[in-house]
Amino acid sequence: MLRKILGQLFDGVAAGLLITIGCCVFLPLSGSENTKWVGAVLFSVALLTICYKNYSLYTGRIGLLLENLNKDYISGLLLGLLGNVIATAIIGIAVQYAMPNLHVIANVMCQTKLLQEWWQTLIRAILCGVLMYVAVSIFKQKKSIVGVLFAIPVFILSGFEHSIADMGYFAIGGIYSAEAFGFIWIVIIGNSIGALILPVLGLVKKQVASKKGEPETAEQTDANVDLNVSAEKEITPADTDNFVGVIEETEVKDVIPTYTADTSTLVSEESNE
Repeated sequence: MLRKILGQLFDGVAAGLLITIGCCVFLPLSGSENTKWVGAVLFSVALLTICYKNYSLYTGRIGLLLENLNKDYISGLLLGLLGNVIATAIIGIAVQYAMPNLHVIANVMCQTKLLQEWWQTLIRAILCGVLMYVAVSIFKQKKSIVGVLFAIPVFILSGFEHSIADMGYFAIGGIYSAEAFGFIWIVIIGNSIGALILPVLGLVKKQVASKKGEPETAEQTDANVDLNVSAEKEITPADTDNFVGVIEETEVKDVIPTYTADTSTLVSEESNE
């Protein structure tokens, strides 16, 4: 049990480490519109590695919750999130001191993020969650990296908020305030909502499709079943004998009255003679 818990935690730490590295490659390229897209594309290396290594990134796994709604998956999800927090905090602080230039860039970036209204942050986080689900689900279902290579740069260049990346930015920027803590939680909630939107829509679609295929009432169902049973019932030899017997009995009954009538007529004629 302990080994399993530690394994899930370490998978989260590994994912957090890679995301922080992605932050490091994006920060120096984020200052110019000419190079920002390059940083966004290179950031994808982090998620590609996470997908191939099956590390536990919260924003990548929360969208698969409805497909894996069980205790083990939920515990792994939360332990993975804890590992993400630990790694981004430790590595981010290390980068802060090892690369002062990145510290300055990250600090300015995070101060700007904190100027957003809470609902603006939430919407940005929801949209990021949608794209994270697209990237991970395509990789899982199609074994293709196309989703990652497009969805990650799209959410970065669009200015959407990714909770684990933001943890890395705030750690590198040296911002550890209550306001920053609240900001991160809003982004986590938004990412969770966004990642579940497409799976929920998929379930609703299946429910609607299944209802269209059902009969309108239970009475119609019973009637259809009776008709099908009657139509499919085979005629057995016993049924044939019974049918023939009924026909013969009917013919005899039809003949006897005629015969009796004729006999009466004959008797009556003999008497007259």
